[in-house]
Amino acid sequence: MSDLTERAVQRLLSERDLVALVAMGLVVLAVFSLVTDTFLTVISFQVMGFQVAEVALLSLAVMLSMLTGGIDLSIVSVASIAALVVAKGFAATNAATAGSGRALWLTVAFIALGLLAGVACGLVNGFLIAKLRITPILATLATLQILNGIGIAWTGGVTVYGMPNQFLNVGGGYVYHVPIPVLILLGAAFLTGVFVNRTGIGLRVRLVGANPTAARYSGLNPTRVLYATYVASALLASIAGVIIASRAASASADYGASYLLLAIVIVVLGGVSPLGGYGTVTGVVLSAFVLQMVSTGFNMVEFSAFAYQIAQGVILIAVIGLNTLTQRYGGAWRSRLLRSRRRAAATGDPSTARTQ
Repeated sequence: MSDLTERAVQRLLSERDLVALVAMGLVVLAVFSLVTDTFLTVISFQVMGFQVAEVALLSLAVMLSMLTGGIDLSIVSVASIAALVVAKGFAATNAATAGSGRALWLTVAFIALGLLAGVACGLVNGFLIAKLRITPILATLATLQILNGIGIAWTGGVTVYGMPNQFLNVGGGYVYHVPIPVLILLGAAFLTGVFVNRTGIGLRVRLVGANPTAARYSGLNPTRVLYATYVASALLASIAGVIIASRAASASADYGASYLLLAIVIVVLGGVSPLGGYGTVTGVVLSAFVLQMVSTGFNMVEFSAFAYQIAQGVILIAVIGLNTLTQRYGGAWRSRLLRSRRRAAATGDPSTARTQ
């Protein structure tokens, strides 16, 4: 086997999750392009862009918590609180009837306030998990219930309206025919990738997830790492909440309730290890776009929502099965390559390893 082929095979094996997602995306694209004439159009992909951004942001939030070996079940509730803070601010200041200049400043101010409210929720999660040592799944389940209760009590279960056009453009506008939510998603994904892969705290996040005991004995501060993780997770969820409110032109305590399980499916499909320590932003974003294409295609051919749920499960099983097979046969290939190299070293003939 040539060095070039060997490196190509090793690269494919190391990036098998991304390869599987790209292959799956191409299959979905080809199938629905043949089934319906309206799938492969600019308008169709613009609609998908508006829909995918919020769930992809929530999935990135789940990914960060999973990297530490935990999970954040409160993401949708955090998103709702951020959206309600923004909507209540607009309602209290009559922003919908304000002049364009004042409405723009109110939009910036209340978005910032909503994001700060989300960050505060992340600090609460961090305190419960890092300081009180509550298991992440139980801690975030508790904050999910608490935040839901706060949202319902605050609004009385009534949807909040009265948002200016400047805010509605965040979730429904374009920049050179590209939906603004897609640009926000790409910017957030880039910054999340930098956080995870290019900063010291990101490296510590992955180390804590891969082996928390070793990380503790190596001098890392798990408390700081967990605080940073759940604050970053809440910030991403808050951005998703702002987009949801802008697209819906309203806010409610129960918006996006179905997104939690979908976000978890997207994260696992994207190759993030539920045990912690490994995952890529690219995989999560690709996974979100693939599932969005499946959802849009099903709507175009008038399949029911139940069929889409079945498809999610089938895709998840297919990807996990493919990963299991590649791990099994990839490990066998590496073992065979290692044995051939050892024989080559023993016989003094380095060409032996390249002919296997």
